[in-house]
Amino acid sequence: MTILTAPDYGTQVLGVADAELRKLRHDFVELITRAVQPALWLLVFGQVMAQVHGIAKASITYLEFLTPGILAQSVLFVAIFYGINTIWERDAGILNRYLVSPAPRSALVLGKALSSTVRALSQAIIVYVLALMLRIPLSGQLSNVLLVVAFIAIGAAVFSTFSVVVACIVKTRERFLGIGQVLTMPIFFASNAIYPIHLMPYWLQIVSRLNPLTYEVDALRGLMLVGGVANMGLAKDFTVLVSIFIGLVVIAAHLYQRMGQ
Repeated sequence: MTILTAPDYGTQVLGVADAELRKLRHDFVELITRAVQPALWLLVFGQVMAQVHGIAKASITYLEFLTPGILAQSVLFVAIFYGINTIWERDAGILNRYLVSPAPRSALVLGKALSSTVRALSQAIIVYVLALMLRIPLSGQLSNVLLVVAFIAIGAAVFSTFSVVVACIVKTRERFLGIGQVLTMPIFFASNAIYPIHLMPYWLQIVSRLNPLTYEVDALRGLMLVGGVANMGLAKDFTVLVSIFIGLVVIAAHLYQRMGQ
């Protein structure tokens, strides 16, 4: 049995992450196309819904309320289809090389989660630029900005690892794309991204509180905006997201071995 020290384990994680990020460096078109969706939500949907009163609190405009939700949505949409890379690696024979390496399966999963955070952070830059163009008051405190980065990272890690779990189960690109489309919109709409929880029917409020995206949006809403408030508390948001991530890593690491069979 191969025993890895902490530095060795970290090297394995970074190695997998670097392999994933090399794909991104050679595909800037993807980054450009990823900018279209948040732009449409903020510039079109946000402007229209801003005319509807009662959705956001009286202390903030609807565009301010919406911006953190669109950032969380962008992270979700980037990460939720991340598992298709695992299926592509299996079809190309790359996955078998990973599996015969001494790297623990959890290190492979963590490496993919780490690389997904970089893609997610590129979305954050886009949303921040759009928000500044719309003159949305964003907090410039360094502590808040660093915490925003941290919550984006853990949110991307949660949904990319969930995506890997789905990929390991379905094993084909066609099934994965179909399931990904089915999962994405319910996760988004059953959250507090575009409307507050108290406006939802009671059954949907329960679903929303079981939805990890709700906790990411809540944290971002408290950190991004000037005078923003995390209604559930940043400690709770962080604890829920990290707990879900740890559980998904354990599941994904277990399924990863079967993926290569």
